Amino acid sequence: MATITVSGSTIAIETDLLSAEVHTEGYTSGVSRGTLLDKTSGARDLSFGLGIADFLLEPKWDDEGVDPEHAYHGNDLVHGQMPHRYVEGPQICTKAGKIEFETIDGDGYVAVRQWYDWQWATYGRTPGSRWEQTLVFADGLRHFVCADAITSANSVDELIFRLDMPGHLKHNAGDSFKRIYLSYAGEIPSSEFIEDFAPDARFFYSRDVQGVPETMIRARENTMPDGSRGPWLAGITLDPSVVHQAWCHQRGYVCFIEEIGGRRVEAGESFGAAYLVGWFDSIDEMEASARRESGMNGLQVDDAGWLLTQHPAGA
Repeated sequence: MATITVSGSTIAIETDLLSAEVHTEGYTSGVSRGTLLDKTSGARDLSFGLGIADFLLEPKWDDEGVDPEHAYHGNDLVHGQMPHRYVEGPQICTKAGKIEFETIDGDGYVAVRQWYDWQWATYGRTPGSRWEQTLVFADGLRHFVCADAITSANSVDELIFRLDMPGHLKHNAGDSFKRIYLSYAGEIPSSEFIEDFAPDARFFYSRDVQGVPETMIRARENTMPDGSRGPWLAGITLDPSVVHQAWCHQRGYVCFIEEIGGRRVEAGESFGAAYLVGWFDSIDEMEASARRESGMNGLQVDDAGWLLTQHPAGA
């Protein structure tokens, strides 16, 4: 039976198939690093966290004379040659320090809802856009269900929300994973991630360039402690059309950044995405799960139950 226990800033979650923690202070948002355990195989997540939230951006270069504290550092091996500048910050995972939350204890499932209002804005905008994240852990599932919703305090032509999906992957010369699977790029061996390369150099996805794929799956095949192949840890974005850009590159670790939005948003409007994050035994299983819930981009949950939902982009 699914259980949830709050002890200070740590929320401990147990289901029949998963164990996980959510931390509401320190390095915040999503599922905390190394805590997602697959009870079926014994595999454990080896990331910095899963479903980790960052900041709001737009696809433009900074103007000359921008406040250095709020300047976006592009044109390098870490960020590549893709135009970006901040709309609102700070980065939630590293700078928020503490986020508000509530828990829900349902019949056969538990949920965590977290939220944060960004504290500063750029180019004359008003800070205070709200990020909300809902995580559902249900008995019988080897993955959790996650949704992010952004309610913008500003009207922005192409507003982007950045997150880690599923999460950055720690490794030493590819020792912790066998393959990576990107539904828009195919299977990639771990040997491709030995030397650092820029995010737009390889395995880069752009909706404006490639169009919307049938599925948006980003996964890695775990290497078990004995060297054998373990299950896949995947992040499946259920409505591929909400993904503006996504990259999977080497920068000391495998960086799994995904950007949601990239469309016009009016002040007071909301947009977001829903995901399945967790363990799968095969690519076919991931693809089937993505198609079964295709088009869903929201998540409703209360004491009576939980439900993936679909709403128009920007609504």
